[in-house]
Amino acid sequence: MNKIKIPSHVAIIMDGNARWARVRGLDRVWGHRRGAETVRKIVRYCARCGVNYLSLFAFSTENWARPKDEVDALMELFIEYIDKRLPDMKENGIRFLISGNREKFPEKVKEYFMRAERETAYGKSLNLVFCVNYGGRQEIEYAAGKLAGKDEKIEDCLYLPGIPDVDLLIRTSGEQRISNFLLWKLAYSELYFTDVLWPDFTEYDMDMAFKSYRRRNRKFGKRV
Repeated sequence: MNKIKIPSHVAIIMDGNARWARVRGLDRVWGHRRGAETVRKIVRYCARCGVNYLSLFAFSTENWARPKDEVDALMELFIEYIDKRLPDMKENGIRFLISGNREKFPEKVKEYFMRAERETAYGKSLNLVFCVNYGGRQEIEYAAGKLAGKDEKIEDCLYLPGIPDVDLLIRTSGEQRISNFLLWKLAYSELYFTDVLWPDFTEYDMDMAFKSYRRRNRKFGKRV
């Protein structure tokens, strides 16, 4: 695919894991596991296509309110994903980044996050941003707190300063809202909604999102 025709920064709200499991009579955890496999495929595909940044809404600040067994399973899934995919990320030049407040996570999870960040720090092909314990309003509050008494810009005080604005936001499962995700970075993003549940999302569906993006006339608030 021609790199010129695809967005530099793609963000995805990976919705539909629980629904995917429910319609199959499975526990919600199986939906998350299948969703993790979709992450693997889409990360590889975006790297091949020339996407520079891929931000995934992996765990919101509100997700702590889910049943304890589901939250515990998600914590284990973070560890499992990094353990399995870190060699592949290093081999393919994928840089792993965390955006969000990681303090609430179990120590082992935090250790795996730091390990993945450290060992992929020099990756050049794709910046993979996991947004965990993340909320858009919380990020802006965090930045405002850092700004107190300082002559700086909000942009420079966000969780990951220097990350460019999102060009294309994708949300799966048919829901059409942004759910407190990347509020600052989404100011002029193109939005793409699909009925496909995240575990069923494929490279073909990604291409459909890219094709939709290419048809957009991005004005950035200007009269063109």
